[in-house]
This record gives sequence, structure tokens and C-alpha cells, in this order.
Amino acid sequence: MSDPDATGDAAEGATGAEAADAPPAAVLDELFATIESRKEELPEGSYTASLFTHEKGENAVLEKVGEESTEAILAAKDDDLDDLTAESADLVYHLLVLLAMKDLDLNDLRDELRDRF
Repeated sequence: MSDPDATGDAAEGATGAEAADAPPAAVLDELFATIESRKEELPEGSYTASLFTHEKGENAVLEKVGEESTEAILAAKDDDLDDLTAESADLVYHLLVLLAMKDLDLNDLRDELRDRF
């Protein structure tokens, strides 16, 4: 199942027109910038901010990464491509929150992936 709050919160970073005009490759950068902004500003009512301040600490995000991984696996097993896409988006979002919690960023991830080629 998707996290509507997660995707809704991420959408706060750009207007619909701005998001539509951005190249698809930039979406992860935009999402990560929104996550970093929520981490710094901790706006009330933000799902992302709540992950940074959760009483469980980083365990809240670790649990979400595990949950979304399982849901993506089950969707793939069931050949449900719509659910697989949605759950994969939730997984990537929560993984990016985890990276931000650990003071890592997309460049760290890109460097690691580049080193593997």
C-alpha cells in the first residue's frame, strides 16, 4: 500500500507546473532537496518532518524501508506492475529519508553506483 502522505509531502517542493517542466531525471534531486528542506525546517504537518522527529528515532524509517521492500517484493511476485511501481516509489522515498538521516546525499549514492561499473 502507498504512503499518500509521503508522496503528498514530496509534492510540496514544487508546483505542478514546475514539476511537469522538470526533466524526469531531475525528480530524485527535487525529491531529495524537499527531504533536506523538511529535515532543516521541520514544518508542522509534514510527514517527512515527522520521520526526522519520530519517538522511535531512525527505527521508524528503518521499519518503513522494510515494509516498503516487502510490499514491492509481493507486488512483483503477483505481477502487479501498478503496485510494484507505487511501492518502489515509496521504497525509494523512505531510502532517501534514511540517507538524509545519516547525512548522506544523492551524490554519495551516485558515486557508489558509478564505482561499480
